[in-house]
Amino acid sequence: MKQEFAFKAELILVLVTILAGLGWIFSKESLAGMPPLFFIAMRFSIGGVALLLIGRKYFRGVKWRDIKPVISIGVVMAFAMLLWVMGLHQSSNLGVGAFITCLGVVFVPFIGRLMFGDRPPMSIWVALPFAVLGLGFLALGNGLDFEIAHLYFLGTALCVALQLNLLSRFLVSMHALVLTSVQLTTAGVLLLTVSLAVEGVPQLISLDIFGWILASALISTSLRYLLQMYAMSLAPVSHGAVIMNLEPVWAAIFAVVWFNEIMGIGQVFGCFLIFVAMIVSRWSQVRMIFKRK
Repeated sequence: MKQEFAFKAELILVLVTILAGLGWIFSKESLAGMPPLFFIAMRFSIGGVALLLIGRKYFRGVKWRDIKPVISIGVVMAFAMLLWVMGLHQSSNLGVGAFITCLGVVFVPFIGRLMFGDRPPMSIWVALPFAVLGLGFLALGNGLDFEIAHLYFLGTALCVALQLNLLSRFLVSMHALVLTSVQLTTAGVLLLTVSLAVEGVPQLISLDIFGWILASALISTSLRYLLQMYAMSLAPVSHGAVIMNLEPVWAAIFAVVWFNEIMGIGQVFGCFLIFVAMIVSRWSQVRMIFKRK
């Protein structure tokens, strides 16, 4: 029975990575017709409120002192998303951006070391050279074609690593749906404030663009997180930790299919090196999976 639950969880998590990969396409399409900060504010506000409405019962008994640290982590999330959407707005290759952003998993132990005195496992030190080489090939894979978007995505990865460190230390007793909803809503409200101050209110949003916003908010945010939380309740965390590395792979595939993006050989090799770095950084979890089988 446990194996059946684990297999079901793994299938759901693969679907979660597909929805996350589609989120890059939905977001890029949305940015074609609206300011970047306003879009990401709408995406996270709608996604957060949708989870709040779905999981109202999980908020019963939650006290303000429990919510305050979640809000502070939501601020970190807002900054991460600000960098991400600016990178997405300026990027010419979604696949490259997805792989750089997902480097956050490699950076988690380093942020933990700097902020909390953690000692990264040996697998992280082994993964680091692969990550650095991969970044080099992505940035210079087709010659000197470095984009400022690469720096935005790299900043996003660092912010996500910080966010995950804070979550792992301060928020272990609260339901995941509450955590996600409060973080998304906090980030959305904060980004909306910045958007209105910097970009102003969009004069017109076409029906097509509004459809892409809803798809991004409801499918690639609310539904994605709900499925992810459900899957994580069925199987060991180690399963999800490794499978979630598929997100940049799907994003790259969808970008090729939808936008006809083409990666140079050097960039493809860079993506491969970063994928290797992500797997190596979670090597202890990979070994656990093989031992179970």
